[in-house]
Amino acid sequence: MSLSSLMTDDHRACDHVFARLETLVAKGDWPAAATAMSAFAAALNAHFLAEEEHLFPAFEAATGMHGGPTAVMRAEHAEMRTFLDSMQAAIDARDGDDFAGEAETLMIMIQQHNMKEENMLYPMCDARLADRSGELAGTLDTALHARTAPGAMA
Repeated sequence: MSLSSLMTDDHRACDHVFARLETLVAKGDWPAAATAMSAFAAALNAHFLAEEEHLFPAFEAATGMHGGPTAVMRAEHAEMRTFLDSMQAAIDARDGDDFAGEAETLMIMIQQHNMKEENMLYPMCDARLADRSGELAGTLDTALHARTAPGAMA
């Protein structure tokens, strides 16, 4: 499996957890929404950390680019993490309207971010890291699947 395929598949897995979370909030099922929020935050943070700790450093070492696309992606990860905190606060307050506003903004950011990764950065990683893609894919897969807290994802 290519690095692009692995990471794109994980984008879709995160999207699935996010959709489940939005459905639970819309239904007003706050206990289940709190569990789903934990699962979504764990999934998204595991994805970010897999990139920040493994994929991006490998790409930077292979290309010598440290201020380029990976720097932009890291900055966007930091910004998206603030929305996770705001969404958690809305769930804690059982405020569906506040949650919806924060979630909508985050979803737009995620879509734009994922398009950049899937159309530019990941193909660059496939090309520049081809000699170690198998090893790196294994490391990334392990990091991505170490994300779930017990009972967090159904």
